[in-house]
Amino acid sequence: MEKLKKGKRFDLEDFKQQFIGITKMGDVNKVLEKLPENVSKKIPSGAIDNKKINRTIAIINSMTTQERRHPDILKASRKRRIAAGSGTTVQEVNQLLKQYEQVNMMMKKFGKGGKIANIIQNFKHLLPGGGMGM
Repeated sequence: MEKLKKGKRFDLEDFKQQFIGITKMGDVNKVLEKLPENVSKKIPSGAIDNKKINRTIAIINSMTTQERRHPDILKASRKRRIAAGSGTTVQEVNQLLKQYEQVNMMMKKFGKGGKIANIIQNFKHLLPGGGMGM
């Protein structure tokens, strides 16, 4: 949020740090169980897979610093290299980039005074395994 307030773009490095922060809390599904009921019931039980979060981190780690800062430069050959380096498929790389764009759009809305309730409502779509099929 601080980067957005300063007019800087939310990049894939920030996205990765969010996932690292989530994994440090332990099993994501157990953390979600502790959320208020009106929030947690919007996210299906077992919807988020910790292995998929780790795979997402591996994909981002397989990118160069420039690719993390400017994901728009990722074309087919770079995506193939990233998939090979992370032990995933190009489709999974594409899914990650789609999720990132969705999160980036949400962050921009939130940075412009959007309501947190709208972000929470879409929370399950923003994490690997939370409805995006990754």
